[in-house]
Amino acid sequence: MRIQNILIAGDYQAAFHEYLPKLKNYNLLFKQLQEIDNNDLIWADVYVGFSPSQSFQPQQVSWVHTFNAGVNNYLQLKGWFESGTLLTRTVTDFGQKMAEYCLSYMLKEAQHHEILEKQQRNKQWSIVTPKSLKEITVTLFGTGEIGKKIAEIFSLLGITVYGISYSGEQKSEFKAVTTVAQSSQYVEKSDYIISTLPLTQETNQLFNSTIFKTFNKAVFINVGRGQVVNTEDLIQALENNTVRHAILDVVDQEPLPTNSVLWDRSDITITPHISALTDIDDAVACFYETLQNIENKNHLNNKVDFQKGY
Repeated sequence: MRIQNILIAGDYQAAFHEYLPKLKNYNLLFKQLQEIDNNDLIWADVYVGFSPSQSFQPQQVSWVHTFNAGVNNYLQLKGWFESGTLLTRTVTDFGQKMAEYCLSYMLKEAQHHEILEKQQRNKQWSIVTPKSLKEITVTLFGTGEIGKKIAEIFSLLGITVYGISYSGEQKSEFKAVTTVAQSSQYVEKSDYIISTLPLTQETNQLFNSTIFKTFNKAVFINVGRGQVVNTEDLIQALENNTVRHAILDVVDQEPLPTNSVLWDRSDITITPHISALTDIDDAVACFYETLQNIENKNHLNNKVDFQKGY
């Protein structure tokens, strides 16, 4: 692969500053997304940015690196297979961030924060026994790099963690891993079910009435993609109390419309896709590392598999 001209979509000169001496043999062009035209894409060997420009087509460049962990906004474009274009994504400490996000809600419940806050308002001194994390069981849908990191952190705290993947391949970070088809054996005995799944043809609305029926009054946390959940089925599961509470950092339409019924339910917690925000400095560091790996013909652990969709 010939890499000489690198087009960066966005005003990220400051984030690239420390790498400029290391990139002196390359031509870098920074342009706002809406200002990128076909001449820029004809010039470029590499396209870097959070999103494709309006006129972008995969075959125009040799390599695309997205600053996101997810790649749906790129994969919706046609022509990846035919173009032979390499697509890589940003891999940083997303697993750590998502683990902390999930733990914040798990600890809030285990330590009875809401009960204790109510007692304080009522000037009531009454002992409430916290629940140890060692008593908690989690089933995690998604056993890739992010899922493995979450499982590793949870396990260090004594939480029992089962994994669900399409292959069912065993991973050392989990107590056990099984397939989606066999997921009920772990889901039904879990206190929390967490999804880190990307959006693919297989995962689209995977969490529907069939899976929700296997929940046993568990809390559902979604930090993956909103479209993996059938919202109507989730609401019905909440009504039936098979799902005790839903914590949704991602939803099928973002931003969530103001007229959505999800806002008004006390058994749903909404956060605006903040469980693993991309830090631009980390994203640029990942790009530079990937560039070095390509030039040195090293293995790329962030290369997107077009068949899998991630």
